[in-house]
Formats: sequence, C-alpha cells, structure tokens
Amino acid sequence: MDLQYWLFVGSALGFSLVLAFCIIVKSISQAYHIVYRSKKELHFYDPVNGEEIKFPSINDNPSVNLSIVVPAYNEEKRLPPMLDECLEFLETRQKKLPSFTYEVIVVSDGSTDATVNEALNYSKKYGIEKVRVLELERNRGKGGAVRLGMLSTRGALLLFADADGATKFADLIKLEESIENLISTNYLSESSKASDLLAITVGSRSHLEEEAVASRTFFRTILMYGFHFLVWLFAVRGIKDTQCGFKLLTRKAARLCFDSMHVERWAFDVELLYIAQKLKIPISEVAVRWTEIDGSKVTPVWSWLQMGMDLVLIWLRYTIGAWKIKESNKNE
Repeated sequence: MDLQYWLFVGSALGFSLVLAFCIIVKSISQAYHIVYRSKKELHFYDPVNGEEIKFPSINDNPSVNLSIVVPAYNEEKRLPPMLDECLEFLETRQKKLPSFTYEVIVVSDGSTDATVNEALNYSKKYGIEKVRVLELERNRGKGGAVRLGMLSTRGALLLFADADGATKFADLIKLEESIENLISTNYLSESSKASDLLAITVGSRSHLEEEAVASRTFFRTILMYGFHFLVWLFAVRGIKDTQCGFKLLTRKAARLCFDSMHVERWAFDVELLYIAQKLKIPISEVAVRWTEIDGSKVTPVWSWLQMGMDLVLIWLRYTIGAWKIKESNKNE
C-alpha cells in the first residue's frame, strides 16, 4: 500500500510539474513570430554612388532566376574565397546563358570585423544588381540572418549557403536538377511558374558520415548520433542530414516556411524542414561535396546540446499550440 501511495504521489507530482511547465512555455511564447527590422536593415548600400536603397520583399513577384543568401558572422577571412568560387560559377553560367540572372545577398549578422567591407568590395566590383549586403545591427543568430536575407530576395529559386565555402558551389547544379524534378518545371525558362510551386532540395553530407565517425572522438560520435535520433524523434523524419548549410527552395516554399519560423539559432534548419513537412511541401535530399574549413563558429559539445534542447522545445511548442503555422499558409 505504501508503495502504491508513493507511486501515485510521484506520478501526480510529475504530471503537475509537466503541466505547469507547458503552461509557462505557452504563456511566454509568441504563437506567430513577428520579424522586426530597423530602418537600416530594410536598405542596402550602393558603394558606387553612396545611396541607401530599399530591399524588395519576398512577397513581390520574382525578377531574377536565382537568389543566393549567405549568412556571415565575423567572416572577413573565409567569405572572400567563398564568394570568389560562387561568383565565378555564376558568371560563367551567365556567359553561356545570357538570359540567366542572379543575385547574391551577404547578410552580416552583427559582425564586428571587416565582413561588411569585404562584402561591399564584391558589390562594387559586380554591381548592386548582382551583389547586395544586408547589414544587421545586432547579432540574431544564423537562422535570423538567413530569414532576413530570404525575405529580401528577388529570385524564383532561393539558395542559402554557408560563408565558409565548405560545400562546392558547382553542386548547385545537382540541387537545381532535383528541385526541377519535384516541380516538373525548368526554372530558367519558366521562372514565374517555378517560383509559385512548392519544393525544397537539401544538400546532404550523410554519405560522408562513415569517414566523419572515423575521425571523431567516441564522445563526439555519441553526440552526433544522439542529435540525429532527437531530430528523428521530435521533428523531421526521412531527411538524413538536416544541418548542411546548402538548401534550395522555390520562392513560395521559402515564403511560407520562413514566415512561420521562430528559431534563430543553429537548429533553425530543423524547424524549417518541420514546417515544410507539416505543410506537405515536397523535399528531396542530394549528396554534395563537403570539406571542413577551419574557423567554424560551432562549438561541438555546447552547440549540439543547445540544438538538442531546441529540438525538444520545437516539438513541445508546436504540440501544445504555443507556436503555430500561419493558417493562411495552410490554405494556399
């Protein structure tokens, strides 16, 4: 009897604590995320004539084929090699196909080094129709930087790519082919049509996992597999690598997903794909070449633990209704 009593008391206490935690989480959460941008963050700078020009909106019709968003926090050293590779690829394509149009938006996430100046050098060299710099006045996290960059784009297809250049930019072709298969449309010849369809293609490093395990410590390997398990359990299933910073979206898919996204730190990729799956947006995964570049901002143990906590909270907040996907998005 004593055992039954204490089991009852323990269960009741545990349930009460969980219920109280859920109530607190829901009371302090914002169901629909509101994006705040200062006046400066609504404009980009033209280094040639010194003018401040207002960014367009993702709600506008597309006016270029492809937009590339590059989040950058204190990347003065790693950004130039990445942009050199990126722009060489894009310029070569444009020479072969003069009708091809693109833009690169570098989002400086509250950088305190020369990241903005480095990016503006490319804007001056290639012109503001091809390279623009969005300077955030405070650090928002990678997810926040990517979101604001995406909301400022003009492309029919939108790619976000890491500033470290770890992924070979030529692999964009693989992502383009995959997303065109999903939408059954050639986005270069039918940009307007492609922009209004729903599809996401994610670059994947899962084929490199065996090699990664061999080079990691046992503890880091356990953390990696633990994170993968939490992603599968709480958020996204069917995607082997949610964290590769090389993802291609149609304009409509990007607008719907980033409009409802809350997470601004490293786990934003997971929430992005979670929302996409809830909205039944087709998603494909494509193997890409990837090389680890020195200078990563991710602290292996702390960042993974932080992301693990974010995964649990993403699941909990959507499950209890503390966060919601905008109803207008579901009806489109």
